[in-house]
Parts: sequence; structure tokens; C-alpha cells
Amino acid sequence: MTFANVDIKLKIGQRIKELREKQEMSQKDLAYAADLDRSYIASIENGQRNVSVINVEKIAIALGITMKEFFKSKDFENTSTN
Repeated sequence: MTFANVDIKLKIGQRIKELREKQEMSQKDLAYAADLDRSYIASIENGQRNVSVINVEKIAIALGITMKEFFKSKDFENTSTN
């Protein structure tokens, strides 16, 4: 399976950054709320980390959204090819 256009790590990182900035949160604020390190949040947002589902859920909770809402983005639609 391949991904169109952008690597999945980048898509997740961009989505986290988008949601974080929408709520006017700093990386430090998000890291504290999610009980994660700020540098870890930065590396996820930059697409440098292969983030676990557990940590995506922690981040979603810290952002006050569900996992469904987190992945409800055009960036996560039709990502596979046959």
C-alpha cells in the first residue's frame, strides 16, 4: 500500500499542528495537557516521529476532540491506491 502525495507521519503532524493552532495552544501547552514532552510534539508535527495510536489519542483528548474528529480531515481520505 502506498500513500498519495504526503507521508502519513507528515499528515498526522500537520493535523496536530492545525488543531493546536486553531485552539491557540503552544506546543508546550499541548505537551503538558497530553502528558508528553514538548520536543516530542515538535518532532511529530515535523513528521519526524512514527507516533503511536496511544499518543494520538492522548493528543486528541488534550485538544478536546475525539479520535473520529481527529481523523475527520480531507487529508485522511482516499490515501490508498490499488
